[in-house]
Amino acid sequence: MLEVTRLNGSRFALNPDLIERVHAAPDTTIVMIDGSRYIVAETVAEVIDRAEAQRARVLARALSFGAQSFGAQSFEAQSFGAQSAPEGVR
Repeated sequence: MLEVTRLNGSRFALNPDLIERVHAAPDTTIVMIDGSRYIVAETVAEVIDRAEAQRARVLARALSFGAQSFGAQSFEAQSFGAQSAPEGVR
């Protein structure tokens, strides 16, 4: 989840996967895919940075879970095709 601040100071969380766009006019507005709009105190750059960080955390957890469940070497080979790629294709 992506935590942001309304202009009145209250904090809330959004699912960054449901964000359609973010723009500043002049306040930062987050538009969701269902058309909902949220005006927040953060800048466009801050919203983007937080969304990227959240996605990175999700990916890191998924990779960590896979490595623990299947063994790091086996998981890496399955995920990235290290052993199954045809000759000359890597």
